[in-house]
Amino acid sequence: MTSHDNRIRSVVIVGGGSAGWMAAAALSTYLDAAVSIRLVESEEIGIVGVGEASVPHMKLFNRDVLGIDETEFVVRTQGTFKLGIQFNDWGRIGDSYIHGFGKIGRALGPLPFHQFWLKLFLAGRAPEIGAYSLQTVAAPLGKFMPSASDAPAGSPLADIAYAYHFDAGLYARYLRDLSERKGVRRIEGKVVEVSQRSEDGFIEAIVMENGERIEGELFVDCSGFRGLLIEQALETGYEDWTYWLPCDRAMAVPCENVGPPTPYTRSTARTAGWQWRIPLQHRTGNGYVYASRHIGDDEAAATLLANLDGRALADPRPLRFTTGVRRKFWNRNVVALGLASGFMEPLESTSIHLIQSGIQRLLGLFPDRDFDPILAERFNRQSAFEWEKTRDFLILHYKATQRDDTPFWNDCRTMSIPESLQESIDLFRSSGRFFRDAEEFFALPSWVQVMLGQGIVPRAYHPIVDRMPEAELVEFVDRVRRVLAASADAMPTHQAYIDRYCKAAKM
Repeated sequence: MTSHDNRIRSVVIVGGGSAGWMAAAALSTYLDAAVSIRLVESEEIGIVGVGEASVPHMKLFNRDVLGIDETEFVVRTQGTFKLGIQFNDWGRIGDSYIHGFGKIGRALGPLPFHQFWLKLFLAGRAPEIGAYSLQTVAAPLGKFMPSASDAPAGSPLADIAYAYHFDAGLYARYLRDLSERKGVRRIEGKVVEVSQRSEDGFIEAIVMENGERIEGELFVDCSGFRGLLIEQALETGYEDWTYWLPCDRAMAVPCENVGPPTPYTRSTARTAGWQWRIPLQHRTGNGYVYASRHIGDDEAAATLLANLDGRALADPRPLRFTTGVRRKFWNRNVVALGLASGFMEPLESTSIHLIQSGIQRLLGLFPDRDFDPILAERFNRQSAFEWEKTRDFLILHYKATQRDDTPFWNDCRTMSIPESLQESIDLFRSSGRFFRDAEEFFALPSWVQVMLGQGIVPRAYHPIVDRMPEAELVEFVDRVRRVLAASADAMPTHQAYIDRYCKAAKM
């Protein structure tokens, strides 16, 4: 008896950039060599290329999913390393804190470290929480190193979480080379028509400007904000989150480097939004994300240019967007990734992560030609959960402010927020507790650092802490601080590490 071969044999990716080429690289790595993978992109349309910072999961995706050598990746993308994000002027003007990757202190029994610290902090006997995470100690000192294989077990240097700053255009080019070596065929040109099957509305082909018809069984929409397939053809619908995340425009500009690159991204709150600073080896990326109803484009551009470290290397480039998501990420035989699936400002550098997460979800739920609706339903449910939880973490930054100096910040401070987020804030404010919801992306250290950093200070600590004798508590908390300070002191500078291991050629 011969089984019917119903496997997908033709995948068409519409759009390049980071999303398109990440998808191409992953699919060509894991699908049968007999599967045709074609990527259609137009040099004329170009890519947004705003997201040049990542979270630690990118390291795992590059290494474990794509088999990319880290040093080669950093060199090819003019990359630097990232221990976290520095937030300036978010809680109040003059405030500064770092949301660092990795752990805070050392848990003891059933309690996270910050509960022990909190008892001393509320009594005025401990410094800010940033003194108890290796990343938040090392970052402002300009120190960096990856995990040390020869570090003793339990040493903070044995497990260092970090991410990257990189040139998104160079990353896409690097992945294109990788994908084409694995058989992906790139097709240059613009899509002018989308052909759908009459019986079920599935996409059967796209038609190019030169008349070429490209047929496929599975289509991956990486066409950016346009959503050429998922929205323009399939009319999937869009859920608008502008009420909670009111910024709808950005100005982006590169500038010359001044001094060594910092091992962290910087986010500085401005009158009607915030400005990013991302240091690369060959330049520094900058942008102002803002709400157009509170500030005009010309004033936003002027604000951005007035707050650069070095000479601007181009004119500010405007971007317009609507924060939110498609009502379905997978509709019929189309899966949307990147900006085609939705947009959230790069406040916590989640753009690349959401792409890679979608790719890994697609690999896990990869269909055959029958396109079992259960697969799409599960993909959509998991994607919606991840996007909504990420959205709530971003909302926290805007809501948890004491700023009342501009209409923009007044609106953010006084807005109503999702009930689940309000519950998390209330629980933390009462006793410093936070409970992660299932597999949401941001874990306890992230929530604790941002809430504390922006002025949500708990009124009390967990009662179990009182079981520890006072002298033992003081020694435990202070020992963590001393060990982390010594560990950071032993690390090389960020620039010295790059110079020794992964210095890129000058551009």
